[in-house]
Amino acid sequence: MTKNKDPLDMTIEDRKAIKVEFAPGCFDSFEGSQEELNDLMAEIQRMVETGELFEKGVAVDLDELSEDEDFVKAVSASAKKTLQ
Repeated sequence: MTKNKDPLDMTIEDRKAIKVEFAPGCFDSFEGSQEELNDLMAEIQRMVETGELFEKGVAVDLDELSEDEDFVKAVSASAKKTLQ
């Protein structure tokens, strides 16, 4: 797989090699069962492999997000938990 290659230009085999990693604590506020969480994570991986995630994804402007007070508080709290 070529580094920095557009995922939409990758073959299915290349996309299957992409490993989705979730940040520690990113599902702390998830209110479903462990089985539902496992299904959600598997669905995200499936969407990466099929390219659906990249086709339907929306780019996020980090500068704009950094102005959102609730977002900054959530990220800060998550980072503090991770560093403990």
